[in-house]
Amino acid sequence: MAAPKLDESTDLGIEKTKGGGRKRLILLALVAVTVLAAGGGVAWYFLAGSEPAATAAGKGKAAGKKGGEASAEKAEAPRPEPVYHPLDPPFVANLPPGGKAKMLQAAVRVQTRDASLVSFLQKNDPMVRHHLLSLFGSQDAAELMTRPGREKLQAEVKDTLVRLVQENGGQGAVEAVYFTQFVLQ
Repeated sequence: MAAPKLDESTDLGIEKTKGGGRKRLILLALVAVTVLAAGGGVAWYFLAGSEPAATAAGKGKAAGKKGGEASAEKAEAPRPEPVYHPLDPPFVANLPPGGKAKMLQAAVRVQTRDASLVSFLQKNDPMVRHHLLSLFGSQDAAELMTRPGREKLQAEVKDTLVRLVQENGGQGAVEAVYFTQFVLQ
């Protein structure tokens, strides 16, 4: 039985071009390598390309200065990014009787640039929560309904955290305290 002859309309032309597939594969690989190399060069330029020039200029300036001035430049090293550590879950405290509001709910975040402070807050969470709940529960509801009253409470929370860190041998600095949720009922 003879093999059926294929119609020319279904012929893809694969048999006619020998070696064309290899050339196309090599060309495609070269284009891919070129694109990746160009992307790597652009990334290097934007991420690290300008730093060596600035560092070299800084070294040249520091070399011409006296020791005291050079150490002052070292002190101006870039600061780490801030970390906003949440004290979860949000605090819920009963307010003293007699005010319009009976309860306070507040979500607190602590800003620091030191990971050791975050570790301290995590390890000492029960103690921190105890002191802050006592502070929240002693607040006057009428005062908390005003912006200056909330800002005063924010400063008291920060002072309490700083005191707890110092008294218990913690490291790092509490830069700021933020209320990300504040509800009086």
